[in-house]
Amino acid sequence: MRATDNRYAGERERFELAIRMIEHEARTGTIRLCTGFTEDRIRNIYASYFPGREAVRRRRGKTPSQIAPLVGSARRQGEASLLAGLFVQTGVVRLDPDTRALPAVAEPCVTLGIGLCDAFEAYLILHPEPQLTFEWTWNLYRCLVSRRELRLVWCALCEGSYVQDAYALDYERCPFCELKDHA
Repeated sequence: MRATDNRYAGERERFELAIRMIEHEARTGTIRLCTGFTEDRIRNIYASYFPGREAVRRRRGKTPSQIAPLVGSARRQGEASLLAGLFVQTGVVRLDPDTRALPAVAEPCVTLGIGLCDAFEAYLILHPEPQLTFEWTWNLYRCLVSRRELRLVWCALCEGSYVQDAYALDYERCPFCELKDHA
C-alpha cells in the first residue's frame, strides 16, 4: 500500500481535516459529522498526534446552539459578521435574493469542514483578539444555514453587511455604526 495512491486520497483528506479540527479544539461530535470517523478513531488520532495535550484542549459536552452570544454585543456581532462574510468567500455559504444563507456544499462533509476551517483560520488572522471559538463558528454556520435563525442584512448608513437575528427588530444599523453613534 502506498499512501500516495489516488484511492487513498479521500481517506487522507478526512484524516488531515480531523487533525485541523482537533487543533482548533473542535468537539468530537463536530469532527465526526465532517469526517465520518468514529468517536474512537478521533480519540486515537488525538492521543497519537497530540501527546503533550497541553497545547490542544479537548472541549466536552454539546456544541453551543444559542444565538444570543453571537449577536448580544456589538463586538461579538461584528466578529460573527466577519465570519459570515468569510463563509461566503470560502464557498461554504451562498446567499439567496433575500440575503438568507444557503448551503453551498452538501452538509456535513469534508468540503464543508475544510471551508469552515479556512474561514476560521482567516478570522484568526484578521482579528487580533478573537472571542469566538471554532465551535461558535460551527454554531454560526448552523444558525445561518440550517436553523435560519440568523441572516445577513445591509446597514443603511455604511452599506456593509452584518449578521442579524432573523426574529428580532432590525434598526438597519451594523454593530460598527452602532458603536460610532454611542462613542
